[in-house]
Amino acid sequence: MNLPCSSAAERNKQPILDVLVALLNTHQSSADVESARGCVLEIASGTGQHIEYFAPHFPALQWVPSEAEGRAFAAIKARTGHLPNVSPPIALDVCDVWPLDLVPEKQPLVAVLVANLFHISPVETLTGFFRGAATVLSSGGLVHVYGPFKCGGAFNSPGDERFDASLRQRDPAWGIRDLEMVECIAADFGFSHYTRRNMPANNLSLSWRYMARVVG
Repeated sequence: MNLPCSSAAERNKQPILDVLVALLNTHQSSADVESARGCVLEIASGTGQHIEYFAPHFPALQWVPSEAEGRAFAAIKARTGHLPNVSPPIALDVCDVWPLDLVPEKQPLVAVLVANLFHISPVETLTGFFRGAATVLSSGGLVHVYGPFKCGGAFNSPGDERFDASLRQRDPAWGIRDLEMVECIAADFGFSHYTRRNMPANNLSLSWRYMARVVG
């Protein structure tokens, strides 16, 4: 099977993994990530390259890929079907209501991850993502977001500005989002303990812990 391949996912999978090793390690005094237990939900799994790469590094975590449309499922299954700790992909539209039983395994959902989605979707996706994550995560659960963002209304590089223009030409509803808007939405839905990390190619790694729902 000739699988679709994202060059961006290939480039950023190791830098993202380096961040996740620290975030998903429940014993901060230990480098043994096998101690972490529970389920991790990936939003917009795309080609499945990220979850294929991450899952073997966390053998005690059950990974659940998702996509809004089932046409991506074949590639995800082909990449991850041999991995014992990756579940079959589930259908999930970020802007819809997230069902409480969306994770099929009888383990707690400890994290929700998303990479490179916000800039290729309508701005309503931001609210849908944090609202949904707040619905399914328990207190202390992790949210991790990766992608390009504007800071203080300014692009981080001329390349990002050109990229934003090309996105808006493809779809006027797309575009690189303002970091401050993302931070405010996350806080509105009860996410705190915010951490921001600079990543290669002017991208950012953003993480929060869910503590309490503030708005409905």
